[in-house]
Amino acid sequence: MALLSIIIPAHNEEERLARSLDKILDFLSQQEYDSEIIIVENGSTDRTQEIAQEYVSRFSNVQLIIKTQAGKGLAVRSGILAAEGTYRFICDADLSMPIEQVSRFLPPACEEYDIAIGSREVPGSMRYNEPETRHLIGRIYNLLVRLIALPDLQDTQCGFKCFHHTVVERLFSVQQLDGWAFDVELLFIAQKIGLHIIEIPIDWYYMPGSRIRILRDSVKMFSDLFTIRRNWRKGMYERKGSTNIPNAED
Repeated sequence: MALLSIIIPAHNEEERLARSLDKILDFLSQQEYDSEIIIVENGSTDRTQEIAQEYVSRFSNVQLIIKTQAGKGLAVRSGILAAEGTYRFICDADLSMPIEQVSRFLPPACEEYDIAIGSREVPGSMRYNEPETRHLIGRIYNLLVRLIALPDLQDTQCGFKCFHHTVVERLFSVQQLDGWAFDVELLFIAQKIGLHIIEIPIDWYYMPGSRIRILRDSVKMFSDLFTIRRNWRKGMYERKGSTNIPNAED
């Protein structure tokens, strides 16, 4: 088993994917542990799939999963479940966190967790070049997340998250959402069943070209917060055949 799997959801990322892959591969080539990169291309209309296939043909530790349907949640779920690493790291294709900082999520720098999430808000973190309006919108949404679903986490929407392999099947086999709010859903389930979640301070650089459509996607993400709570009350996050998974009325 590889120590690290890096999962890259890639939807219409022809302008950024190759540059990011070059940086990731260069970093991994300097590490002593085994690793793999899984690119999940889903529903792209540009050259993303072609670029990914070029890297698959050149590097033995790069894999490509192709999905016809768009949705970051769908892409991440497909990649995480296909991965074989002890630590499975979600990495945005824009590489807004320098890849060297993935070491902060791995032993010996960090141990004994179920989920580690990159945070731009906890002490020790830094944001660079982010427009004030985007930052304000992000903080408003995070406030809503904390009020409705996850009161103890400062930054649920950062795209860099690491899952220990022992919790992957439990979480991703029951996760429902295919869109942007998938990570809030995963963290909500994890919190409810008592998994250990930590926040890792990172340096985060704003990269133009976000795939989020602010108005439309923000409304859907807000609605999804209530969908998550409703799904929990209905028992939709219980494993099939399980009789001892906690549930809640609230």
